[in-house]
Amino acid sequence: MATHEKDALTGTETTGHEWDGIKELNTPLPRWWLWTFWGSVIWAMGYFIAYPAWPTLSGYTKGVLGYNSRLELGKELEAVKQSRSVWLDKFEKMSVAEVAADQELLTYAMAGGKVIFGDNCAPCHGASGSGNSGYPVLADDDWLWGGTVDDIAQTIRFGIRTDHADTRSNVMPPFVKDELITVEQADQIAGYVMSLSGQGTVPEGDTALFVEHCASCHGQDGKGLSDMGGPNLTDGIWLYGGSKEAVLSQIKAPKSGVMPVWTGRLSDVEIKQVSVYVHSLGGGK
Repeated sequence: MATHEKDALTGTETTGHEWDGIKELNTPLPRWWLWTFWGSVIWAMGYFIAYPAWPTLSGYTKGVLGYNSRLELGKELEAVKQSRSVWLDKFEKMSVAEVAADQELLTYAMAGGKVIFGDNCAPCHGASGSGNSGYPVLADDDWLWGGTVDDIAQTIRFGIRTDHADTRSNVMPPFVKDELITVEQADQIAGYVMSLSGQGTVPEGDTALFVEHCASCHGQDGKGLSDMGGPNLTDGIWLYGGSKEAVLSQIKAPKSGVMPVWTGRLSDVEIKQVSVYVHSLGGGK
């Protein structure tokens, strides 16, 4: 049975609990702390009554004030939309090229486009359009499907190699697998491709092989055909690696990326804004 006694050192009564000779003092909580605690309890009870708080089987308690944070947010967003309506109306009525040519709208588009790009495009193309392995750099002057602001907008709207009716699509055939060329010929073409960007010499016969099998998309000079989405092979910019082994691998078993359709995910105004921003990153034509 616990015995209560006064501590000899402090004069405070003990609780009767003792561990290894250490006795627990019966020290009450400060009065200010107790008032704060009970005040918080009363405040919480009032909050539960006034505001939505408790979940139920079919929803939640609405609260006597009828407050709804979602409706409140909707009102705030509508107010923001109204404040921007003048600008948005101009964007909707103008083409993306006209927006890019209007200095006032261009400033607005750049600010909005940067945010849109960061939220939707940067995971693949890098924060500043610097690209990633298998994802094109947007800050250079190398464009597979054309680098005008209208070209960029079309790519964003309909994507690349998607199931949209207006998508841009091309297919580089697996030349060796489909037995269109031999392994030896693929090696010769790879050597020629390397020479186009100043790496290595051109073995005899490679030019003819390149023209026969590759020029329809990449051009006879290897500088690419944007109508076909054919990359420029002369500038040293590579999507899947610039070594001869990487080029040879692409000839044998080509990789083809897919860019999603952004129509429906982004509004028409947002697409125009991000198109202008991408065009400004350094490589727009």
